[in-house]
Amino acid sequence: MCAKAKIIKVDNVDISIVTISNADYICITDIAKTKIGESRAADIIKNWIRGRATLEFIGTWEKLYNPNFKVVEFDHFKMQAGLASFVLSPGQWVEKTNAIGIYVKLGKYGGTFAHKDIAFEFCSAISPVFKLYLIKEYQRLKENENDRIKIEWNVKRLLSKANYHLQTDAVQKNILPHVNYTKNNEWLVYAEEADLLNVALFGCTAKDWREVNPELVKSNLNIRDVASINELTVLSNIESMNSVLIIQGIDKANRFIQLKQIAEYQLQVLNNKESYKAIKNI
Repeated sequence: MCAKAKIIKVDNVDISIVTISNADYICITDIAKTKIGESRAADIIKNWIRGRATLEFIGTWEKLYNPNFKVVEFDHFKMQAGLASFVLSPGQWVEKTNAIGIYVKLGKYGGTFAHKDIAFEFCSAISPVFKLYLIKEYQRLKENENDRIKIEWNVKRLLSKANYHLQTDAVQKNILPHVNYTKNNEWLVYAEEADLLNVALFGCTAKDWREVNPELVKSNLNIRDVASINELTVLSNIESMNSVLIIQGIDKANRFIQLKQIAEYQLQVLNNKESYKAIKNI
């Protein structure tokens, strides 16, 4: 799935980057323009992709990361490499071999995009110096993105913790007075309510998660620490909803049914919204 292009400036040149299936693809058309200008950028790419060394590289990359790569077609192209009559475009490469390392975007703002591994290799053929600048700016982009993700994730985590207090208050006032727990065992009631939400949203209890993720437990992480931003958003919502249902006196079994339905619906909406945005911006 492809998201809206991000632009980085490399040595005063705008380079577009899109994300497809959680991987970054860099516009090698933009890179080619730095060599001889926009009018012959496509020719630069065609001459590069038809070379034997290039075919070996991108073919090996596909074998490593693409289980649906058509090796027979790849071998056919490799046999023709070096012949004066051999012509190959990125579009033909993708169509014939079912390659995923190169993506051709059509339209006014289109171009040929390549997985960052392949784009850096292309850049080596065009200008090793420009490659260094590209890597530097790409790393800067990823650092900035990671910082934004961390901030957003922390906000969602704090929000879910805030709503957790609403739930614990509802438990304290509406459940504890009616159950047979000693003061030392009251934490079990709170844990049961927390796990009610865990099962509704994640499909397992905290204990179940710890048993299958011992390495994460060693790193002092829990099931909610590794949740996605969308999952944390839904968790915050169902914590608030659960506190309301507790106050209304709804029993646990019926609360679970409602919370699970709400969690599934909201998570589907949020995930579909992200997919729609990606499709819209292709």
